[in-house]
Amino acid sequence: MEGKRYVYFFGNGHADGNGNMKDLLGGKGAGLAEMTNVGLPVPPGFTISTEVCAIYYGNDKNLPEYIINEIEESLSKLESILGQKLGDRENPLLVSVRSGAKISMPGMMDTILNLGLNDETVEGLKNLTSNSRFAYDCYRRFIQMFSDVVLGIDKSKFERIIDRKKEEKGIKLDTEFTAEDLLELIDEFKNFVKKEGKSFPQNVKEQLYMAIEAVFESWNNQRAIEYRKIHKIPDDLGTAVNVQTMVFGNMGEDSGSGVGFTRNPSTGEKEFYGEFLPNAQGEDVVAGIRTPYKLDELKKIMPEVYEQLKEITEKLERHYKDMQDFEFTIQRGKLYMLQTRTGKRTGQAAVRVACDMVDEGLITEQEAVLRVFPEYIDQLLHPVFDENQEFKVIAKGLPASPGAASGKIVFFADDAVELAKNGEPVILVRLETSPDDIHGMKASEGILTARGGMTSHAAVVARGMGIPCVAGSSNITVDEDEKVLITPDGKKYREGDYISLDGGKGEVYEGFLKKRNPDLKSGYFKRFMDICDKFRKLGVRTNADVPEDAKLAREFGAEGIGLCRTEHMFFAPERLPHVQAMILAETKEEREKQLEKLLPMQREDFIGIFKAMDGYPVTIRTLDPPLHEFLPKREELMVEIAVMKERGEDENKINEKEKLLSRVEELHEMNPMLGHRGCRLGITYPEITKMQARAILEAACICKKEGIDVKPEIMIPLVGKVEELKAQKEVVLEVAEDVFKEQGVDVKFLIGTMIEIPRAALTADEIAKEAEFFSFGTNDLTQTTFGYSRDDAGKFIKIYLEKGILKEDPFAVLDVDGVGKLIKIGIEKGRYTRENLKVGICGEHGGEPSSVEFCHRVGMNYVSCSPYRVPIARLAAAQAAVK
Repeated sequence: MEGKRYVYFFGNGHADGNGNMKDLLGGKGAGLAEMTNVGLPVPPGFTISTEVCAIYYGNDKNLPEYIINEIEESLSKLESILGQKLGDRENPLLVSVRSGAKISMPGMMDTILNLGLNDETVEGLKNLTSNSRFAYDCYRRFIQMFSDVVLGIDKSKFERIIDRKKEEKGIKLDTEFTAEDLLELIDEFKNFVKKEGKSFPQNVKEQLYMAIEAVFESWNNQRAIEYRKIHKIPDDLGTAVNVQTMVFGNMGEDSGSGVGFTRNPSTGEKEFYGEFLPNAQGEDVVAGIRTPYKLDELKKIMPEVYEQLKEITEKLERHYKDMQDFEFTIQRGKLYMLQTRTGKRTGQAAVRVACDMVDEGLITEQEAVLRVFPEYIDQLLHPVFDENQEFKVIAKGLPASPGAASGKIVFFADDAVELAKNGEPVILVRLETSPDDIHGMKASEGILTARGGMTSHAAVVARGMGIPCVAGSSNITVDEDEKVLITPDGKKYREGDYISLDGGKGEVYEGFLKKRNPDLKSGYFKRFMDICDKFRKLGVRTNADVPEDAKLAREFGAEGIGLCRTEHMFFAPERLPHVQAMILAETKEEREKQLEKLLPMQREDFIGIFKAMDGYPVTIRTLDPPLHEFLPKREELMVEIAVMKERGEDENKINEKEKLLSRVEELHEMNPMLGHRGCRLGITYPEITKMQARAILEAACICKKEGIDVKPEIMIPLVGKVEELKAQKEVVLEVAEDVFKEQGVDVKFLIGTMIEIPRAALTADEIAKEAEFFSFGTNDLTQTTFGYSRDDAGKFIKIYLEKGILKEDPFAVLDVDGVGKLIKIGIEKGRYTRENLKVGICGEHGGEPSSVEFCHRVGMNYVSCSPYRVPIARLAAAQAAVK
């Protein structure tokens, strides 16, 4: 492609790219370019852009010649800057080949270090450094990594060879191998590769291109696909490939590698936080095989390097105006920066960092609002352990990812997924996790590892997902083959036993512990939510049917109830017999008699809810589900009657059951979701609507007399024609007149409707003549727009998502292109008739961030969602306004 660039060089204080080019260079490549441009010590190299990933897949998994030419040019430039050559026997150039997508995916794609070594160049490296142990250590690492990533030979097989060699030599650590031991290992590794039917290439150019292609291939490995699915990262972004000059942390005790954060990624505290290992390469730190030291140790060993690193990373944080996650290597006392990127953090840390950075003058309040993702807020709402119970500590480790978790022990990722499918809470216990465990980590309540530090794979991924994790619990023994966890006192816990862990304290407890809701009324959380409330335009209400939920939602900042479902109140055991008797009644009088019994119960419900929502609006929906939902299932009744007859039970009782069965059969519908429900019930049996209107309005009057500021809104469901709403409205107004006379007090109230039938949206101008407010019931509106039955769509939606027919499940994320168009039409037509029409949404979508953003854009007044999603909706509404 003439004139277009696909390979971007960085080195000698200048880079072809910069930090704003994440789309092209990926996060890692953009970070390397930016650090080079600001004059930091970065080993030179080049980045092959994300566009090449798409070209590679589109070209039958081959790199076209014009891209190979660009790679060769950049390689020549690198060789001439360094005075070294790839494959040169005397002065060999060695490089690392790493992935780097636009959005960070820690550990999910592949890396190859020490590329350029073969039987000849390893001798050149040995002579250059006068260090044969170091040269052979690099070569054995390279064979192991290349064989795993490029040739597809499981790396654990090489670990077993290493373990056997350690036993043979009577040593414990890799660092205790002599040069001769390592030379033997190299031969064993090469023979093993041959035995596996593969061939390790001695040609260094062949190594380079095989490695580049392997990194592109790793974009579509199973764990990367799984990670993208979990974090909703698009599949078409692709990864860049970074080819960078090697610097060596394994040259001796004056060398080392480490990773760190400019603030604590678990708590958000402003502290220099991280880990390093002396005489080690980068993968040793994150792989979790050796437990690393805290960064403070570096201050003792190499104080000048420590101060330089601290200064550089503080400069990076100020430059990017966000917490940084960095990687570094020290080669013979000289510091090199290998990566900087925005650091993954927990919800607790995200909120604290955002508030602190506002105080430090680094960012504005609007930027702070955009810094905290909705899923971070979700994490903060998770329960914590109730202090009023006995805690038996059985192990301790590093507090890698905060939160409280209890569950059954499992030792393998696949088992975690299986148990979780059956609704069992699980704790995944591993020696150390690897990127291949991603699906099992996602399915687990918590994660415990025996090895690894605060920046190991388990810690970083768990923090990103908001899963509690205790890492590096080095005093426990994990026998994965026997499926047993042995604590320091020798007690054995087997698969299926319950344990609990606190990822904020780094403690593991025996048994299943009780939890309580977190305190969110103070501290950073309250302050951050107050900042959000400054900017949002949308009101946030809750869906609540009982006073307890209403109170909880108020604590979370709800400004009213957007949906109170009256039918949930009918299912209470003491009420169900009256509801069933009302359904079985053959005359209006009989029905009214049963409804009379239900009236005081409903009235009490509404009194409780009005009191909990003092001063805020409460939208109450009249009865919505079909009547058969309140009766026993047809098949169960038939079995019950047959058994009663078999046993010769009382004829009268059998007759009663047969009468019930007959009514169940009468009410049976082929398609109940489109059947006799909603306003259709109220029109057929106006006495039901009368009883509910009376209960609502009597409760409102009683509360008003007690000094409660009540704002009832009566909502008629499933209206498709204005005449339906008109008929139900007349019933409510008639009842209101009677109630206000009886109670000697008037209450202001609104009558509106749910827009959940496409016809209602299309004729909203007519409906708004009668309705004082609209609430979009997007669960049913999605169902009726797509023609998907919500109860049955699970059979094919998963396949639609896999095949790309649907991008998201439309019952979870609002379908803006279809359902959204109907909403837009409904609002425009409704407000054409009634300019000040109040409009909200009360389906599940009311708490989903992208759906909330849409509600803001189309000019709704409020969204309504379940209590636990209220803070998420408040944040999403603020972000929509700031954007």
